[in-house]
Amino acid sequence: QVQLVESGGGLVQAGGSLRLSCAASGGTFTQYFMGWFRQAPGKERNFVATISWSGGTIYYADSVKGRFTISRDNAKNTNYLQMNSLKPEDTAVYYCAAALSRGLKVPDQKNDYDYWGQGTQVTVSS
Repeated sequence: QVQLVESGGGLVQAGGSLRLSCAASGGTFTQYFMGWFRQAPGKERNFVATISWSGGTIYYADSVKGRFTISRDNAKNTNYLQMNSLKPEDTAVYYCAAALSRGLKVPDQKNDYDYWGQGTQVTVSS
C-alpha cells in the first residue's frame, strides 16, 4: 500500500524559510512525478510544484517561482520542497502527491495525481 508522509511544516515569520519533506513507501516510484499542492482555509487545493523521476522536468506555479525549489532523492524515496522568502499568503496545508507519468503531459492538476499524503500545516506570520 502506497503511503506518502509529509513533514517539516510549522510556523515561520514572513521572509523566512522552511523545507518540507515527503517520504514515499509501499511502491515503486520510477515512473512517477512527485508533486506538492496546497490548500488554504476555505479555498481549493492548488498546484505548487512537481518533479519527474529523473529530475529533468520541473514545473512550478507562477506564485512560487523563484522562491520555492522542488527536488528528490530517489535512493531515499523522498522529495523536498524548499520554501524561501515566505509570505503570509503561503499559509496553507501542504500536500505531497504522486502521479504516474502519462506521456508528455506535466501533471499540474489534482486529478492527475494517484496518491496523496495527509498534509502538513505551514503558517507564515506577518
